[in-house]
Amino acid sequence: MKLDFNKGLILAVDDQEADLLIVEHALSDYYTVVTTTSPAKALTIARDLTPDIIILDIEMPEMDGFALCKALQAIPTLSDTAYLFITSHSDISYEAKALAMGAADFISKPINLDICRLRVKSQMTIKQQASSLHEAYSVLHREKMHLSTILHSIGDAVIATDTKEHITYINPVAERLTGWSQKEAVGLGLTEVMVLRDASSGECMVNPLHVALEQKRCVAMALNAEIISRDGTRYRVQDIASPIMDVEGNHVIGGVIVFQDVTDAIAMTTKMTHLTNHDQLTGLPNRILLHDRMLQAIKNISHTDRMVTALLIDLDNFKYINDSVGHHVGDAIIQQVARRLEAVCDAYTTVSRIGGDEFVVLLSDCESMSYINTIASSVIETVNVPVVVEGEAHRLSVSMGVSIFPKDAQTPEELLRHADTAMYKVKSEGKNNFSFFADELSEDLKERVNIEKMLHRTLDDNALLVYFQPKYSLTDGGLTGMEALVRMKRGDGSVMSPYSFIPVAEESGLIKQLGKQVLDKSCQQAKAWLDAGTPVKVAVNIGASQFNEFGFTKTVADTLSKYNLSPEWLELEITESALIQNINSAKKAIMSLQRLGVSIALDDFGTGYSSLSYLRSFNFDVLKIDRSFIQDIDSDQQALSIVKAIVNLADSLKLEIVCEGIETHAQLLALKAMGCEQGQGFYFAKPQPADALKNAWKVHS
Repeated sequence: MKLDFNKGLILAVDDQEADLLIVEHALSDYYTVVTTTSPAKALTIARDLTPDIIILDIEMPEMDGFALCKALQAIPTLSDTAYLFITSHSDISYEAKALAMGAADFISKPINLDICRLRVKSQMTIKQQASSLHEAYSVLHREKMHLSTILHSIGDAVIATDTKEHITYINPVAERLTGWSQKEAVGLGLTEVMVLRDASSGECMVNPLHVALEQKRCVAMALNAEIISRDGTRYRVQDIASPIMDVEGNHVIGGVIVFQDVTDAIAMTTKMTHLTNHDQLTGLPNRILLHDRMLQAIKNISHTDRMVTALLIDLDNFKYINDSVGHHVGDAIIQQVARRLEAVCDAYTTVSRIGGDEFVVLLSDCESMSYINTIASSVIETVNVPVVVEGEAHRLSVSMGVSIFPKDAQTPEELLRHADTAMYKVKSEGKNNFSFFADELSEDLKERVNIEKMLHRTLDDNALLVYFQPKYSLTDGGLTGMEALVRMKRGDGSVMSPYSFIPVAEESGLIKQLGKQVLDKSCQQAKAWLDAGTPVKVAVNIGASQFNEFGFTKTVADTLSKYNLSPEWLELEITESALIQNINSAKKAIMSLQRLGVSIALDDFGTGYSSLSYLRSFNFDVLKIDRSFIQDIDSDQQALSIVKAIVNLADSLKLEIVCEGIETHAQLLALKAMGCEQGQGFYFAKPQPADALKNAWKVHS
């Protein structure tokens, strides 16, 4: 690498490549920068190049910054080199030790480009100023006015003193920051004019020029310093102080301190640090800060019998709220949930927002499982209380996964991943609950990923299987229809149950594409039966997302037209879950489908929350009684009474009845006795491919 020594040479030593890149980025436009992660290599580079400034990280595994500084100071050619320390510590003892060893300044972590540049600039400036002052002293009769102009024009504040720390010179910038004019300040003690305080504690700070004169070396101001102006205004500053030596360099004849106003830079750094580590909407710690706190929590309890616990919280069906009432209301709900979660937790618990509707509660020091259970239960309880926005109440539920260090995971990444796995288990089992991670959940997640991949391949290849289960008249045993039921082949050729892949299709957003393929294949088969002279109506299950999709009626009409199939041979089975999202929209959709000529069946009747109200609100053609009522009809009087009531209700509303899940002759006789019209189930036939249903048209009694 070709070095330009005219720019000023800086050597930076840090075991973290990322920090070296930041330093290089901050300084390389102004200075020649050489970096290394090796303290041993740093010694060689320093001997060869004699850098103006050496920047050292305090904490390095091979040799810490203090030891390396001592070794560098032993090199005679580096006597004029200034040393800056990079530190993440705010403890004053580190600063004291560094100053005692000859440190000129500090750069705090995380490294801010502007602050880093200003601190290095201070070092370079004081070296230049000292050199200028030294030269000016030898040729004072020619250069005095020129030097005065320079000092008055620079953007840094400059104060010069005699050996007793009485002010001999103060430039205009220093006049502004201290509130003292040149005329007033000259002759006064430095500490009277330049009042230094610790910005956090307000305690008085030792002026670095005092140390510089005492130790005859350059000294930087301690971190977090501020000047209190004469009128009480506070300015955050950083500076460098140096003794002024005589021409021979043997005696101190005074001192100079150069400092900058960094108030705005520090305010911007503070703001940017907050934005980097916090969620903009809620103000909660974001994923970056959460990861840092998880690392710290794991480190703190790693040699104890305590636990670190991550509770991953996902708001159920929040997307529907956003879509239906608008994102501004959704944002307001998220903010209220954030405040509620904070209220549940104590000051030692971190509540973080890591996604749109995902939060994490980090319990950093748990003694017992009962405490974790208490917090998890409290979270569900507080979120379940309706959230009121713009006068409208919104009911929320949550699915929550819990993962524990060291039982479930060893790293923050594992904690969150396992909590996510446990959360998805809750979603698959009904939501609004919490679950702890277990090894088998990880296997379940892997299986889910594999199923999703298979779904993508199958849908892309249009390779879904559609089986058909016959429906029969319970009066004369004749075939009355077919229900289309989707299946999928595994890689080994075996057929997968829809109970395995339908939930995955819903979670992954593939359910609409799946439903469209099933509708297409069902209409194609219905047309094939019609052309073969064995016409039969085919019933197709329609999922909630498919039914509520804009333009669904047109999709049905286009599919019928594609195969030139009359609508009378198609029936659509809809569950209550498809209706509750938007009742008015659902009514319009059903009416448009019926005007098309397609019949509509309410599937799984009796398993929802408001079945009777739906019967009154919607003009269904068919009512399908769920298998859960049929299975005990021959042994449970209550089940029998419920089915009788449903049949009487359907008769009064002039609805066709189809009984699902008939498996025994006794069930068949019971249903016949109460006047049920149609039925299906394993007693008649299992779902099979179309080419295996040649005997389906035979009469069953």
